[in-house]
Amino acid sequence: MQLNEFTVGDYTPGASLLKQMLWFFGGDPIVRSRFVPFSSFKVWLLRRFGAEIGQQVRFKTGVKIKFPWRLTIGDYCWIGEDAWFDNIAPIMLEENVCISQSVYLCTGNHDWFDPNFKLMAAPIHIEAGSWIAARACVGAGVTIGKGAVLCLGSVTGRSLEPMTIYAGNPAVPIKKRVKNTLEQKQLEQQ
Repeated sequence: MQLNEFTVGDYTPGASLLKQMLWFFGGDPIVRSRFVPFSSFKVWLLRRFGAEIGQQVRFKTGVKIKFPWRLTIGDYCWIGEDAWFDNIAPIMLEENVCISQSVYLCTGNHDWFDPNFKLMAAPIHIEAGSWIAARACVGAGVTIGKGAVLCLGSVTGRSLEPMTIYAGNPAVPIKKRVKNTLEQKQLEQQ
Protein backbone atom coordinates (compact mmCIF):
# COMPACT_ATOMS: atom_id res chain seq x y z
CA MET A 1 0.00 0.00 0.00
CA GLN A 2 1.02 3.56 -0.64
CA LEU A 3 -0.85 5.39 2.11
CA ASN A 4 0.98 8.62 1.34
CA GLU A 5 -0.96 8.65 -1.97
CA PHE A 6 -4.38 7.98 -0.40
CA THR A 7 -7.26 10.24 -1.39
CA VAL A 8 -10.97 9.99 -0.71
CA GLY A 9 -11.72 10.29 -4.44
CA ASP A 10 -15.14 11.83 -5.05
CA TYR A 11 -16.41 11.06 -1.53
CA THR A 12 -17.81 13.95 0.52
CA PRO A 13 -19.12 13.99 4.10
CA GLY A 14 -22.45 15.35 2.88
CA ALA A 15 -22.51 18.55 4.96
CA SER A 16 -20.75 21.89 5.05
CA LEU A 17 -17.57 22.25 7.07
CA LEU A 18 -19.44 24.52 9.51
CA LYS A 19 -22.14 21.89 10.11
CA GLN A 20 -19.50 19.20 10.59
CA MET A 21 -17.62 21.34 13.12
CA LEU A 22 -20.82 22.18 15.02
CA TRP A 23 -21.63 18.48 15.19
CA PHE A 24 -18.14 17.32 16.23
CA PHE A 25 -17.62 19.97 18.91
CA GLY A 26 -21.22 20.49 20.08
CA GLY A 27 -23.79 17.88 19.10
CA ASP A 28 -21.68 14.73 19.26
CA PRO A 29 -20.35 15.28 22.81
CA ILE A 30 -23.90 15.90 24.05
CA VAL A 31 -25.36 12.79 22.38
CA ARG A 32 -22.50 10.65 23.72
CA SER A 33 -22.60 12.16 27.20
CA ARG A 34 -23.33 10.04 30.23
CA PHE A 35 -24.58 13.23 31.89
CA VAL A 36 -27.49 13.57 29.44
CA PRO A 37 -29.52 10.36 29.83
CA PHE A 38 -32.69 11.75 28.22
CA SER A 39 -33.58 10.15 24.87
CA SER A 40 -36.03 12.89 23.93
CA PHE A 41 -33.34 15.58 24.07
CA LYS A 42 -30.90 13.44 22.05
CA VAL A 43 -33.59 12.78 19.41
CA TRP A 44 -34.35 16.50 19.24
CA LEU A 45 -30.66 17.36 18.82
CA LEU A 46 -30.03 14.67 16.18
CA ARG A 47 -33.02 15.93 14.19
CA ARG A 48 -31.53 19.46 14.27
CA PHE A 49 -28.47 17.99 12.55
CA GLY A 50 -30.52 16.25 9.85
CA ALA A 51 -31.27 12.79 11.25
CA GLU A 52 -34.70 11.38 10.46
CA ILE A 53 -35.96 9.75 13.65
CA GLY A 54 -39.40 8.26 14.33
CA GLN A 55 -41.42 8.28 17.52
CA GLN A 56 -40.46 6.75 20.85
CA VAL A 57 -36.85 5.98 19.90
CA ARG A 58 -34.65 5.30 22.93
CA PHE A 59 -30.95 6.21 23.07
CA LYS A 60 -28.76 5.03 25.92
CA THR A 61 -25.56 6.83 26.89
CA GLY A 62 -22.31 6.73 24.96
CA VAL A 63 -23.87 6.37 21.49
CA LYS A 64 -21.48 7.59 18.78
CA ILE A 65 -22.87 8.83 15.46
CA LYS A 66 -20.42 10.05 12.82
CA PHE A 67 -22.85 11.95 10.56
CA PRO A 68 -26.45 12.40 11.81
CA TRP A 69 -27.50 13.75 8.40
CA ARG A 70 -26.93 10.21 7.08
CA LEU A 71 -29.08 8.47 9.70
CA THR A 72 -32.69 7.30 9.45
CA ILE A 73 -34.35 5.53 12.38
CA GLY A 74 -37.95 4.29 12.36
CA ASP A 75 -40.45 4.23 15.23
CA TYR A 76 -39.89 2.34 18.50
CA CYS A 77 -36.17 1.55 18.07
CA TRP A 78 -33.76 1.02 20.94
CA ILE A 79 -30.10 2.05 20.72
CA GLY A 80 -27.88 0.56 23.44
CA GLU A 81 -24.92 1.97 25.35
CA ASP A 82 -21.79 2.71 23.35
CA ALA A 83 -23.28 1.73 19.97
CA TRP A 84 -21.24 3.21 17.12
CA PHE A 85 -22.89 4.35 13.88
CA ASP A 86 -19.81 4.84 11.67
CA ASN A 87 -21.97 6.18 8.86
CA ILE A 88 -19.92 7.73 6.09
CA ALA A 89 -22.76 6.28 3.97
CA PRO A 90 -26.43 6.15 5.07
CA ILE A 91 -27.63 3.87 7.84
CA MET A 92 -31.35 3.09 7.91
CA LEU A 93 -33.16 1.31 10.73
CA GLU A 94 -36.79 0.45 10.12
CA GLU A 95 -39.28 0.28 13.02
CA ASN A 96 -38.87 -1.90 16.12
CA VAL A 97 -35.12 -2.51 15.67
CA CYS A 98 -32.90 -3.17 18.67
CA ILE A 99 -29.25 -2.17 18.45
CA SER A 100 -27.65 -3.51 21.65
CA GLN A 101 -24.61 -2.35 23.63
CA SER A 102 -21.34 -1.71 21.79
CA VAL A 103 -22.68 -2.69 18.36
CA TYR A 104 -20.51 -1.36 15.50
CA LEU A 105 -22.22 -0.42 12.22
CA CYS A 106 -19.50 0.39 9.66
CA THR A 107 -20.44 1.81 6.25
CA GLY A 108 -16.89 2.27 5.01
CA ASN A 109 -14.03 0.07 3.98
CA HIS A 110 -10.93 0.19 1.80
CA ASP A 111 -10.02 -1.65 -1.39
CA TRP A 112 -7.09 -3.82 -0.32
CA PHE A 113 -6.24 -4.50 -4.00
CA ASP A 114 -5.82 -0.79 -4.75
CA PRO A 115 -2.24 0.40 -4.09
CA ASN A 116 -3.69 3.71 -2.81
CA PHE A 117 -6.10 1.95 -0.38
CA LYS A 118 -9.18 3.44 -2.10
CA LEU A 119 -12.10 4.36 0.18
CA MET A 120 -15.32 2.40 -0.45
CA ALA A 121 -18.62 3.37 1.18
CA ALA A 122 -21.98 1.57 1.07
CA PRO A 123 -25.16 1.90 3.15
CA ILE A 124 -26.47 -0.40 5.88
CA HIS A 125 -30.20 -1.21 5.99
CA ILE A 126 -31.70 -2.97 9.00
CA GLU A 127 -35.27 -4.09 8.39
CA ALA A 128 -38.18 -4.07 10.87
CA GLY A 129 -38.11 -6.26 13.96
CA SER A 130 -34.41 -7.13 13.76
CA TRP A 131 -32.04 -7.39 16.70
CA ILE A 132 -28.30 -6.75 16.52
CA ALA A 133 -26.99 -8.15 19.82
CA ALA A 134 -24.23 -6.72 22.00
CA ARG A 135 -20.77 -6.25 20.47
CA ALA A 136 -21.88 -7.44 17.03
CA CYS A 137 -20.44 -5.80 13.89
CA VAL A 138 -22.18 -5.10 10.59
CA GLY A 139 -20.18 -4.14 7.50
CA ALA A 140 -20.77 -1.81 4.58
CA GLY A 141 -23.45 -2.69 2.03
CA VAL A 142 -25.27 -5.13 4.32
CA THR A 143 -29.04 -5.52 4.58
CA ILE A 144 -30.34 -7.26 7.69
CA GLY A 145 -33.60 -8.96 6.69
CA LYS A 146 -36.87 -8.40 8.54
CA GLY A 147 -36.84 -10.03 11.97
CA ALA A 148 -33.28 -11.37 11.69
CA VAL A 149 -31.01 -11.67 14.74
CA LEU A 150 -27.22 -11.21 14.76
CA CYS A 151 -26.04 -12.83 18.00
CA LEU A 152 -23.63 -11.61 20.67
CA GLY A 153 -20.22 -10.66 19.25
CA SER A 154 -21.03 -11.87 15.74
CA VAL A 155 -19.66 -10.23 12.59
CA THR A 156 -21.24 -9.97 9.15
CA GLY A 157 -20.07 -8.44 5.92
CA ARG A 158 -22.94 -10.10 4.03
CA SER A 159 -26.67 -9.51 4.03
CA LEU A 160 -28.78 -11.66 6.36
CA GLU A 161 -32.00 -13.46 5.46
CA PRO A 162 -35.27 -12.48 7.18
CA MET A 163 -36.42 -14.31 10.32
CA THR A 164 -33.10 -16.13 10.71
CA ILE A 165 -30.70 -16.18 13.67
CA TYR A 166 -27.00 -15.79 12.84
CA ALA A 167 -23.93 -16.30 15.03
CA GLY A 168 -20.15 -16.36 14.69
CA ASN A 169 -17.36 -14.65 12.79
CA PRO A 170 -18.21 -14.71 9.99
CA ALA A 171 -21.85 -15.03 10.99
CA VAL A 172 -23.63 -18.15 9.74
CA PRO A 173 -27.32 -19.08 10.05
CA ILE A 174 -28.00 -21.28 13.08
CA LYS A 175 -31.80 -21.54 12.96
CA LYS A 176 -35.00 -19.88 11.87
CA ARG A 177 -36.63 -17.36 14.19
CA VAL A 178 -40.20 -18.32 14.96
CA LYS A 179 -42.67 -15.84 16.35
CA ASN A 180 -44.17 -17.08 19.61
CA THR A 181 -47.85 -16.35 19.48
CA LEU A 182 -50.44 -17.37 22.03
CA GLU A 183 -51.96 -19.80 19.52
CA GLN A 184 -48.58 -21.38 18.85
CA LYS A 185 -47.91 -21.80 22.58
CA GLN A 186 -51.30 -23.40 23.09
CA LEU A 187 -50.60 -25.87 20.25
CA GLU A 188 -47.26 -26.79 21.78
CA GLN A 189 -48.90 -27.53 25.14
CA GLN A 190 -51.39 -30.01 23.60
